[in-house]
Amino acid sequence: MKVFTNILNFIAKNKKILFILILSLIIIFFVIQHLREEETQEEYPVVTIEKVRQQDVSIYGEYVGRIRAQQFVEIRARVEGYLEKMLFEEGTFISKNQLLYVISQDRYKAKVDKAKAQYNKDKVQARKAERDLERIRPLYSQNAASQLDLDNAIAAYETAKASVLMSQADLYQAEIELGYTTVTSPISGYISESKADLGTLVGPSSKSHLATIIKMDTVLIDFSMTALDYLKSKERNVELGQQDTSRSWQQHVTITLADNTIYPYKGLVDFAAPQVDEHTGTFSVRAEIKNPDRILLPGQFTKVKVLLDIRENAKVVPLKAVDIDKGGAYIYVMRKDSTVERRFIEIGPEFDNYVVVERGLSVGEFIVTEGYHKLNPGDKVNFYSNY
Repeated sequence: MKVFTNILNFIAKNKKILFILILSLIIIFFVIQHLREEETQEEYPVVTIEKVRQQDVSIYGEYVGRIRAQQFVEIRARVEGYLEKMLFEEGTFISKNQLLYVISQDRYKAKVDKAKAQYNKDKVQARKAERDLERIRPLYSQNAASQLDLDNAIAAYETAKASVLMSQADLYQAEIELGYTTVTSPISGYISESKADLGTLVGPSSKSHLATIIKMDTVLIDFSMTALDYLKSKERNVELGQQDTSRSWQQHVTITLADNTIYPYKGLVDFAAPQVDEHTGTFSVRAEIKNPDRILLPGQFTKVKVLLDIRENAKVVPLKAVDIDKGGAYIYVMRKDSTVERRFIEIGPEFDNYVVVERGLSVGEFIVTEGYHKLNPGDKVNFYSNY
């Protein structure tokens, strides 16, 4: 009893000290409680989560292509003769029907004159034979000429007419050969260096190649696609090389230049081979693209990127969130209670470090994008979100 009385007296005399003591005990209690909570939280793995998104996805294929001219025409001599004139500057733009070369014409002019004279001669003979026949017919009807005389007159007239046709054909051929002595451009484009010097004997042989004209304001890009690409395009109801006006998009291509810049113009796929090469397992595809500034040169190799499909409202997740093993593709999904499950998913095309999920996820679900390697199914996690 005396001890209890002493305590009460001590409290009465030291109220301030007692207050400080109680306050300290309360603070110590809350600090210990907080430390226990932190220890509990630190026991859970820390991960980063993200929502499953839905968006339109453009599916591309990348290939190696080679550029070639839209038109590539070799200028050749079609008649034999000495090259007398060259009427262009090498490497310049040439218009259609522009005169390029003149081959010696004397021999061919002489042929034309000879054929023309023979033609005129045969026409005169035909007119004479016609008049002879006209004189024989009434005499034959009056029995003043024999059947043999009539037959001879008819034969002479028919022979004369045939001679006229032959000489007319010879004249036409001679005029054609004379025309071949002036070599003109069949297309508009840029011309190469001349393959023959003035004074050279040229003709319709292996040495007839005079120059080459290249039309390159539009160029073609050849590349190869695999048979698997063909099957996938069929699955998406896409006909390679055929434009479908019912679609909101077309199979355009973009190309990357040698300095890794993107060429400013886009082209369209306009042809796909109807069969697969049995040696390579690929089939040829061609695209056409504008080249107004002559940046693209025939013979260049380039990277070709082809729009193969647009998947509307596709479910997409970061590629880094997907765990792939022999059993397939898996992803960790966080439940509402902050526990995770390892779920099998079916993945589709990849694009820009993301991948399309065909099956296994719903839009708006939370997936683990970082830290899933330290998880087991059913684990509870602490998380940071990227949404």
